[in-house]
Amino acid sequence: MVASPGAPRGQGTLLAFLGVLAFSGSFPATAYAMRGFDPWLVAIGRAVIAGVIALICLKAARLPLLPPRHQWRSYGAISLGVVFGFPVFSGLALDLGATTAHSAVVIGLLPAATAVCAVVRAGERPRPLFWLACAAGAIAITAFTLTRGQGTAAWPDVLLLGALVSAAVGYTEGARLSRETPGWQVISYALVLSLPLTVPVTAVLALTTPVHPSAQALAGFAYVGVISMFLGFVPWYAGLARGGIARAGQTQLTQPLLTLTWAWVLLGERYGPATVAAAVAVLVCVAVTQRTRT
Repeated sequence: MVASPGAPRGQGTLLAFLGVLAFSGSFPATAYAMRGFDPWLVAIGRAVIAGVIALICLKAARLPLLPPRHQWRSYGAISLGVVFGFPVFSGLALDLGATTAHSAVVIGLLPAATAVCAVVRAGERPRPLFWLACAAGAIAITAFTLTRGQGTAAWPDVLLLGALVSAAVGYTEGARLSRETPGWQVISYALVLSLPLTVPVTAVLALTTPVHPSAQALAGFAYVGVISMFLGFVPWYAGLARGGIARAGQTQLTQPLLTLTWAWVLLGERYGPATVAAAVAVLVCVAVTQRTRT
């Protein structure tokens, strides 16, 4: 359903939170999937699973399988951001040793990064406190990564930064398009436009990389393909369009803490006070950016 000016903002916030709840399980599910599949196969293959679902949904709704040509550039940005960028960067970071908890803390800056992208894209002029809060959050994340990495930023942290930027670009462009097009169509078109690349790459990876399809690995792969890559975006984009990126985006403040919970419950990860403190510090900084964006 397309957002309308009179749509309740509370409904938008609720929809956005449902998206966040779905996304919060992505890191643990990716870790599960990589127990049986190559990280590249997980990152690209999840888009094929979601792309097939998108094709079925578009066909069932009797809609065109491709968006209008004048919007292809925008959909290309979404594809680069959330179909390729975030899955590849985050998957490789986990493969190189980043824990789910560590990754959740770093990605905790995503709402602020998304807000910055929205500022650039929409030409908004936030108050100075917005930029101070963004800088404080960046400093908190930098301090966290340096103390965990013996004074240097390791490759996993660089990759997580790439995932952060990629998701912010994809979220912003998707939210913009969702003001005129239902969120499920937005993510569907981005996935379908990517299929000519994701299908052959996935086929090659499936034939050339080790595959050990255990129950855990299959469950993780199914989650990131069906929920993280498709279903989660349906309420997420709709929520941002209805409630506004600044307001509805605040729901993403809960994502790092939710992911920390899943990491503890599902993966048995243990983390000390520094991880929790960093997560809370990022939450506070991002909360300030959302309150003072305009």
